[in-house]
Amino acid sequence: MRQFQTMLLAAIIGLSGWAAADAGEKPKMTVFKTPWCGCCEAWTEIMTAEGYDVTVRDLEDLDPIKKQAGVPDNMQGCHTAVLDNYVLEGHVPVAAIDKLLSERPAVRGIAVPGMPQGAPGMGDDPDANYTVYSIGHDASETGAVFFEAGK
Repeated sequence: MRQFQTMLLAAIIGLSGWAAADAGEKPKMTVFKTPWCGCCEAWTEIMTAEGYDVTVRDLEDLDPIKKQAGVPDNMQGCHTAVLDNYVLEGHVPVAAIDKLLSERPAVRGIAVPGMPQGAPGMGDDPDANYTVYSIGHDASETGAVFFEAGK
């Protein structure tokens, strides 16, 4: 159990060396989700189809993962992913991930709180309107609009 916790912590804080091998490759992604969540599974399938090498970790309780990743309560979605030293919380769209990886802002990650209809894994409607927020390294940096989906 201790080894598993150490592996999770390393993945969450980005010490696992999961950066892309070259500029043409997408970085590896680890998704922490509950085993019974179909929308989380649909989101991981979308990420795989987009070329990410996705590893899924099914856990019954995601609270410790979210806490270790520094995801505030008001930013929580139904799954947490780690990608190239960033946290992706909830049903983050591919366009927002692309923006994150191209701009490389000094944030902990990005989040789609809740489960908005039309988001990837929640109906996949490209015209759906919802907001992707930044998760800062402290509370004062969290909650800024990072990306507007469907606009």
